[in-house]
Amino acid sequence: MSRAGNPLRLVDAAPGARILGWGSSQPDQVVTNDDLAQRVDTNDQWIRERVGIVSRRIADKNTLLVDMAADAGSKAVADAGLGPADVDTVVVATCTMPNPIPNAAAQVAHKIGISAPGAFDLNAACAGFCYGIGTGADLIRSGSARHVLVIGAEKLSDWMDWDDRSTCIIFADGAGAAVLGPAPSAEEVGVGPLVWGSAGDMAEAIQIVQPSNGIHQEGQTVFRWATTQIAPIALRAVELAGLTPADIDVFVPHQANLRIVEAVAKRLRKAGAREDMRVATDIVHSGNTSSASIPLAIDHMRAAGQISRGDVLLLVGFGAGLSYAGQVVVCP
Repeated sequence: MSRAGNPLRLVDAAPGARILGWGSSQPDQVVTNDDLAQRVDTNDQWIRERVGIVSRRIADKNTLLVDMAADAGSKAVADAGLGPADVDTVVVATCTMPNPIPNAAAQVAHKIGISAPGAFDLNAACAGFCYGIGTGADLIRSGSARHVLVIGAEKLSDWMDWDDRSTCIIFADGAGAAVLGPAPSAEEVGVGPLVWGSAGDMAEAIQIVQPSNGIHQEGQTVFRWATTQIAPIALRAVELAGLTPADIDVFVPHQANLRIVEAVAKRLRKAGAREDMRVATDIVHSGNTSSASIPLAIDHMRAAGQISRGDVLLLVGFGAGLSYAGQVVVCP
């Protein structure tokens, strides 16, 4: 049957999205470098010098990934001044669900009390939260969603070879979340364009291997790639947002390794970022929490008074895939 040339109706779109609230969740158990030295051949100084981690949080066997995600998501919804009924879409960025079905998002929404939302997971590993923010912002801008809850959540301890000192010292558990909503006007848009991509030829640099079913990482390969490739991606995100490096108040990269964080920040300053640009170093006490690391770092910096309303944040995630993404956001 012909539609006789009648166009399909589209819903009214928003000029863009903005972030309305943040939340985070971590397990209670703190695991220090000395604790790990009781199991593998390592020590506190060796870990601090190579990755910058002093301690990390590890969940017990009864704490599920969806539990941490729901806790972080509930806090973000409350921080946004909303209730569960106001959220129509839930996106969970994760690469560590115990099973691919059912997805985390629908379970998390149910735990929070969000009724019948669009709910899906995405796996871009450590870049997942930025992918989620970009996707959520585009859903709002198109009119397909109004309030999107984006959560990065990982229980990496379930996928760890605890006898592999190259990885067991790095990864940890936790969740972080943000709520996105429509910007009232073009002047109030608070999420910039997404810069994303991948390097599939380097997929084997970070992967799950058998028979341990644990994470394997070619540390030096990833280090060299990140310290040379991430700064240009971050600078492109700044450019697409119509800003200059000097406009950035806070740099929040994925917390992969403190040396990577410091190296990329140094390159940004050489490109024009201010010397007083604040840099997230949450890895020191949270470890590498993959897709959760960026929102965890932001929420912790807010609590410490290091991020304030109106600050311009540059986010960039990178990890297994290899996948990467970044954008500029304004803190509510």
